[in-house]
This record gives sequence, C-alpha cells and structure tokens, in this order.
Amino acid sequence: MPKNSGHIRPIILSGGSGTRLWPISRKEYPKQFAKIIGDTCLFAETIKRVANRNIYAAPYIVAGIEHKFFILDILEQLNIDDFELILEPFGKNTAPAAIISALAESEPDLLHLVMPCDHLIADSKAFDTAIMQASSESVDNIILFGMQPKYPETGYGYIIPGDKINSHIYKTKVFYEKPEKQIAENLISQGALWNSGIFLYNPSMMLKEAKIFAANLYTQCKYVAANLQADKYCKQARLINKELYANIEADSFDKAILETSDHIAVLTCQISWSDVGSWYSLMQLADKDINGNNFIGNITAKNVSNSYIRSDSHKIVAIGLEDFLVVASKDATLIAPLKDSQAIKQIYEEISLHNKEITEKSLYKKSPWGEQEKLGEGDNFLVKHIKIKIGESISLQQHQHRAEHWIVIAGVALVECGGEQETVRANQSVFIPMQAKHRLTNIGDCELQIIEVQTGETLCEDDIIRFEDMYGRI
Repeated sequence: MPKNSGHIRPIILSGGSGTRLWPISRKEYPKQFAKIIGDTCLFAETIKRVANRNIYAAPYIVAGIEHKFFILDILEQLNIDDFELILEPFGKNTAPAAIISALAESEPDLLHLVMPCDHLIADSKAFDTAIMQASSESVDNIILFGMQPKYPETGYGYIIPGDKINSHIYKTKVFYEKPEKQIAENLISQGALWNSGIFLYNPSMMLKEAKIFAANLYTQCKYVAANLQADKYCKQARLINKELYANIEADSFDKAILETSDHIAVLTCQISWSDVGSWYSLMQLADKDINGNNFIGNITAKNVSNSYIRSDSHKIVAIGLEDFLVVASKDATLIAPLKDSQAIKQIYEEISLHNKEITEKSLYKKSPWGEQEKLGEGDNFLVKHIKIKIGESISLQQHQHRAEHWIVIAGVALVECGGEQETVRANQSVFIPMQAKHRLTNIGDCELQIIEVQTGETLCEDDIIRFEDMYGRI
C-alpha cells in the first residue's frame, strides 16, 4: 500500500466514457484524457487537486484496464508515485468501485473522498476548505457536496436540503435524478442543489450502510476485493478478477446507498464546479467573443452568434448560425442546436448499434512505450504516426496478415527483423515482411517518430503475436 501523510484518501473514479462529448470523447479515449479544456486533461487536473499530502493521502484510482497506460503516463509526467491503481476489466458503475476501495483500505483512520476524475473545479482553495468542513461530520454521515444551480440543467441530479446540522451542512430531504427542464426549474425554486457526485465518508461507516441497503452487492464486492491480483507491469496496480466481476451487480452509489440510507447529509459549497457533462455545459465555461461565440481550431464564421464551434482537424466555415454546436474530430463531425446537447447520448447509442468503430474506437492510442495515431486508411493499407519514448521498445512480435513499412522522421531506431539488426535514422526506411519476427527500439536521445504504412488484406489490431515483452503483455 502507498505511504500516507494526509487524513483523507481520494478515491478517484475513472470509469466514465463521456458519451455526451462525442465525437471528441470515445470509449477508448474518454473525456478525462482528451484535452477538452486548455492544454491539460481533466484527469491530470484532478490528480493535481489532491496532491497536497498535508491534507490528502495517496490516492486510489479505479479505472478500466484499457486506460492503464494513459493513467500511468500522466502520473509519471506529474511525478506522482504514491498511488494505487485498481483496474476493472469492465465498468460496473460507481457503487462497486466505492465499496471495493473501502474494503481494500489498509489505514482504518482515513476518510474516503470519492470523486470523478472528469470534473472541472476552478477554485482549488475553496475545494480544500469544503473538504475540511465536511470532514467534521463524516464520522456519522455520508457527506454530499451540493452546488448552487446556475440554470435548469437536465443532466444533473438534484438535492433538496432538509434540517440544518451546522452552518454549512444539512440533512438531505429529497433526491431527484436528471429531471426534465420544467421539473428542474421547480426544484431550483424550492432551494435544490446540484448533486456534484463527490462524497466524503468514513469507509467503515459506509460499509455498514452497504451491508444493510446493498447486502448482495456488498458480499460480491468483498469477495472481489479479497481476490485482487498483482499487475505484471506496475507494482502499484492491482487487477480485478474478470470472472468474479462479471457476476457482480452494476449499480450507482446514489441508488445503492444514498437514496435509502438515513445517514446522508449535504454540504452547500461554492467551488466553481462543473461536471463538463455536455457540450452545452462546456460552452458555459468557455471564453466568448463579442457575439457570444467560442471558436477552437481553424474556424471562419460570418453572422454566427452564441455558438460553440470546434475543429480538431480540417477547416470549418460557418454562416448564419445561432445557438449552434459544431464539433469536428478527424473522423466525425457533430452538428446540433446547443439546446439539444443532452440528446447526443441517445444518438450515440443509436450509431453504436451499427457502427461501434466511430463511437468507441479512437484514432489515438497510448502504449507503455509511447503513443500512436491513425492518419488514414483505405483498401489494403493503413497509415499511422508512431512515437516511442527514449529507451523504450515495442515487443518482439509477428503479424500473420500484414507487412509494414517504417519511415523514420525523427530520432534513431534500432530495428530487429528476422534475427538481423539495423540502425535506421531520419529520412531512412525499412520493410518488415509478413510473418517476420520484428522489434523497434528507440536508441537515440530524443523521441523516436516513425510513419508506419501497413499493407495486406486484413489490417486489425488483433493480428499480433508477441514473443517477448518488457511490459507484461504476454
């Protein structure tokens, strides 16, 4: 277990897919890792928010196994080495993640601060103050963090506070999950708060509530927590057993415990919070021009007002738009009225029924040795831009159905192919025949960049046989 200093353990949940921020957010590359706002990602900002070890202990991070290398790369960049990573084979919502983290806790005196990794909190000092205020009542209650509504958002849950406990904390009176606009307006008129999805509690107390109100789920999670497995690559990561997790109940923390327990309270706070849950909510956070627009990328506009237009690829020319959303990735473009931004989840699900490639797959992929991005494809060919970190290497591998052409554009590569080794420098290339055992290593003093052109009748990620791998992927 990581060494602790603070008295509050952050439990950082990184299992969301951010479907309402499609096409930038994908299942393989969800919004917490994409640069949705500014030059850093939301996951990195969340980690930095709880980096003060005078307040916060080393974090537990619960994430999907497919995102392991995104997370490890960000933690390395931030010089964070006191963490524990619990890897899910597939998502089961927030209740199992919270319960398993509590069962895995080795320091009984620590409080648990459960928080999503994809929220934006602009005022970190106010956040710390709110956490400390909540900690005074977290022995007997699960403390929720309620935010003052700015508009009738239909994508948030709402809480109506009840009897006052102290100057900031109230017992909860009513929960209402994602209401229609008219109901949201009515709730706000009754003093309702937005439910931020952030919770603070004593894990022992929470587990007692779980035994009562989610007994079957608690029993399942206890067995899963007792059978966490070591990860071959990262000593601070543990794997949830896939077979055991397949049978577990998928449930939210709200439904499993909060909506039934009597030990729930809400702290009213102002911490400049947003869950960045839709393009509309992102629009509210953006800097706007004199016409109320926010443009990102190569945009030319005429007679456009109150619109969010973003391009991560080609040029966009917009004429005569008002209150519109236009978002272009390299392989998809979304166009919709801003008021319909919550409907993106529905159309996302409809598209997924017949084209998961465009909704779930990402052109960008992180690996332990670096990263790669798909540049283009056609009949019998695929082109990628590959970056390999200094001293790192891909596995010794073989492909049954494709050949590869590597063109070095920066750095120095050591290429092993068919038992022979060759040094390849910028502006040089090498051919890897089909079925040849091969490996690529960065032996230079800077990042190695290559353009890879795959050719063959079958071009898929599954066409790989590994013989040696320094990252434990065999």
